[in-house]
Amino acid sequence: MAAGVAPTGVEVTARHLRAGDGYAATLVVTGYPAEVGPAWLEPLLSWPGRLDLALHIDPLPAPVAAARLRTQRARYHSTLRVDAARGRLPDPSLEASAEAATDLAERLARGEAKLFRVGLYLTVHARTEPELADACAQVRAAAASVLLDVQPATWRHLAGWTTTLPLGVDLLRAHRTMDTQALAAAFPLASPDLPAPLPGDPPTSGGVLYGINPDSGGIVWWDRWAQENHNAIVLARSGAGKSYFVKLDIARNLYHGVQVAVIDPEDEYRHLAATVGGTVVQLGAPGVRINPFDLSPGPARADAVTRRGLFIHTLIGVLLGAAPATDERAALDRAILAAYREAGITADPATHRRPAPQMGTLVAALCADRDPAGGALAGRLTPWVEGNYATLLNGPTTTAPSGQLVVWSLRQLPDELRAAGTLLALDAIWQSIDNPTHSGTGAYDTSTVDTRTHTAEGGRPVRRMVVVDEAWLLLRDGEGAKFLFRLAKAARKRNAGLTVATQDVADILSTDLGQAVAANSATQILLKQAPQAIDAIGAAFGLTAGERRALLAARTGTGLLLSGTYRVGLEVVASPAEHRMATTTPAELAELHHNELFDGELDDTDLPDTDLPDTGLPRTGRASTERGDTADSVFSGSPRLRADASAGARRWPR
Repeated sequence: MAAGVAPTGVEVTARHLRAGDGYAATLVVTGYPAEVGPAWLEPLLSWPGRLDLALHIDPLPAPVAAARLRTQRARYHSTLRVDAARGRLPDPSLEASAEAATDLAERLARGEAKLFRVGLYLTVHARTEPELADACAQVRAAAASVLLDVQPATWRHLAGWTTTLPLGVDLLRAHRTMDTQALAAAFPLASPDLPAPLPGDPPTSGGVLYGINPDSGGIVWWDRWAQENHNAIVLARSGAGKSYFVKLDIARNLYHGVQVAVIDPEDEYRHLAATVGGTVVQLGAPGVRINPFDLSPGPARADAVTRRGLFIHTLIGVLLGAAPATDERAALDRAILAAYREAGITADPATHRRPAPQMGTLVAALCADRDPAGGALAGRLTPWVEGNYATLLNGPTTTAPSGQLVVWSLRQLPDELRAAGTLLALDAIWQSIDNPTHSGTGAYDTSTVDTRTHTAEGGRPVRRMVVVDEAWLLLRDGEGAKFLFRLAKAARKRNAGLTVATQDVADILSTDLGQAVAANSATQILLKQAPQAIDAIGAAFGLTAGERRALLAARTGTGLLLSGTYRVGLEVVASPAEHRMATTTPAELAELHHNELFDGELDDTDLPDTDLPDTGLPRTGRASTERGDTADSVFSGSPRLRADASAGARRWPR
């Protein structure tokens, strides 16, 4: 067999060797970058020519590796001390090498890494000598693109050619020490993209388009509902595109029949709701009230009054800025039960359909309490009944939010009412999650959902997504942060997912509750970060130095997707219709507003009937932004995402 495959003769020169009818030259990799990423050999492996790449690996025993590291560190530090004693400026490259050696020694001592002696050789083949020179130049350029230095094996091309044959023999012995992570990333099995299903496994049926991978050009397709929990966290500095990304995520999940509720502090999701026919509840608008005493209109629960009473305790603590004292808490508990009794509501589920009491009823019950603490607490709650704060809470609920997309807008709420309004919205959302047949926020469309089994058509349980934008508003309040933590912990068991988006990283990472919310989010999106926050984010999410630099230099709409062992680059893309729906650029918003006004003028004109153009987005009836209105026919039979939904995809401007 050797006689059949071996060349008839070999001619060796200083620059190449001639084997049979072809020419070959060996290049030795002598310099490596300080840091490497996944698949860092891909430019060489994918070079469009005949190239033999040989990677020779020789493991180093731990005692030998530790001894060599000690010697190398001693050399580095002695050189630095000599330079300092002679008054010389420190060498930055030498300091960086000393720090890298120290870090590697620590990881080696903890058993987190091993050391290997690695030799990397490239043999280029061509039919003629000029073609060989051109091919070697192209391989040099491909190696330089990943910061690899290569040198020709002058007068040793025969040894180099033999080294790159599948014989397991290294005759050049040009080695470099590498650790486990760098070596593992060199293998062709490493990829900058998310792993595809293995051969024989069924293809994924869920997931939505998150964007493209700027490192490889591949599609980032992610299914948050297939992870260990369904929560997601989006961290980015102001203007980095977090709200843009969240809107696209909402719109694409709506195609799959996901019920979505949004806490919108800045009224940024109104246009999204108008586009897909969702409902907007404007807390703080004239005449809009939410009665915290309302019981869930779903199936009656024997402990419904007790659960409402516990929530009212939490709400009162938020209204007052701190939890009431012990005697005031006892008086409040008696007053809550008295208020429900006055309304004819008891533990008997048959009474739960009666009109609920109001804040005024609670204050009156506190005043009638014999304990002086009740009267004192009633005085502190008076502004919420008769004063400037009474418009939000004192009275029956005026809105009945329903639909597949419900947006709770907080923009019209004064800052003093933001925490209370957000807590009321979250409580209403929680009732719909904890009691799926509840007709409030996130209620099912009965045309597609069986309210007895809480499943959509096809028997699959309906999924619900809760989005809290600008979550720092809630995390700065103690009770609100606890409520958000509970939602992050318990949402998965109710087939729901929480999405937290914030620009104030400190509020997430500087508190135990915020860290718990981040830790319970299997999907983590990091977009462009500020230099002041990158150290905290890097420590919390275990980012490498390269990933930190990438987030600091990221363009708008680009960042990282993290989930467990998966780390991929992400660049958000959208179709033209999706971009118009999700944009927050003032100039584009002004243009959209102008077009809406122009369309309104045409509505009064007698025009012929024409078919509306398909925008590529689901439409579910009209959007409601007025008091007490709900959307007509909310997502009746939601369409599936079409194959051409990403046609004409729009990237963020450079």
